[in-house]
Amino acid sequence: MTDVSLISDADFEAINKRSKVDNGDILFGMIGTIGNPVIVDRSDFAIKNVALIKEGGDIPNRFLIQLLKSSVFEKYIRNENAGNTQKFLGLSKIREFIFFAPTTEEQIRIATFFKQLDDTIALHQRKLTLFNQLKETYLKQMFPQNEENMPVLRFADFSEPWEQRKWSETVDISTEMVNPKTGEYDSLPHIGPGNIESFTGRILDNVKSVKEDNLISGKFHFYPGDVIYGKINPQLGKYAMVDFEGLASADSYVLNTKNGVSQTFLFTILQGTSFYKYSVSVSMRTGMPKINRDELNQYSYSAPSVVEQEKIGHFFQQLDDTSALHQEKIARLKVLKSTLLNKMFI
Repeated sequence: MTDVSLISDADFEAINKRSKVDNGDILFGMIGTIGNPVIVDRSDFAIKNVALIKEGGDIPNRFLIQLLKSSVFEKYIRNENAGNTQKFLGLSKIREFIFFAPTTEEQIRIATFFKQLDDTIALHQRKLTLFNQLKETYLKQMFPQNEENMPVLRFADFSEPWEQRKWSETVDISTEMVNPKTGEYDSLPHIGPGNIESFTGRILDNVKSVKEDNLISGKFHFYPGDVIYGKINPQLGKYAMVDFEGLASADSYVLNTKNGVSQTFLFTILQGTSFYKYSVSVSMRTGMPKINRDELNQYSYSAPSVVEQEKIGHFFQQLDDTSALHQEKIARLKVLKSTLLNKMFI
């Protein structure tokens, strides 16, 4: 213990007072990912490489947190980091940040307004999370498990056992590959795994046209109602049931059912645990995780009558539609908040 340096109780109290995290304090990153400020609601943790703004100053932290999320502070960060190879914002630069603030009364009103908006966004996010968890539960309970021939949960008036179906006999994997350079498809959207949100089937807003992507190699022509499935890295869960015409990346399969299997039921199958486990397990046999046509055609699954398939597929479509509405509402609220932050701070 001779090499240990000791400090006085007074020094310890001074250090603890300066760096102790309390409820209501603000933390935000100083190295790498700069910003992302949060107000803490607990005090039982240590901090490293983050700025700590204590509650109790002249400006309420409820107001400061919104200022730090505004474009005013973001612009300040960008200017201070211009030309730096590593993103870093020192405490001295944080202290030098100059901003405009209204009266204390208006600060509180602004802070309260944005707190209510944040709470509304968080509420819808929790609803979306719970809704997605509910869907996962239904996917398990409405499909047979462990080689059984009937699920735990069924719609009324259905009691017949499910039958094993072979993918090769019930699903067509499209071979309609076209040349995107002819100009015939220029205005159509080009969809690949990167345009599909994992595990939701939602098409992202980063889709470009065939012409915009300047495609040169063959692509699969798809139509409304087709299912697009990403064959590369199946652990990412890239699948979508489209309602428009377009061209699909060669990293995808375009799927359509036949011989008494519903298209919406197939789309639900892709979202289930059984298919996911199978696709991931067979894809790991090569250096690049990928499920090929032969491996898809070897897959088998349980299916009820077409009428029950349609009800199941429609049920999960309704769940997806409701989930999409929640996502859209959250996105609109975030856009609204961003717009107001830009307009209410100078």
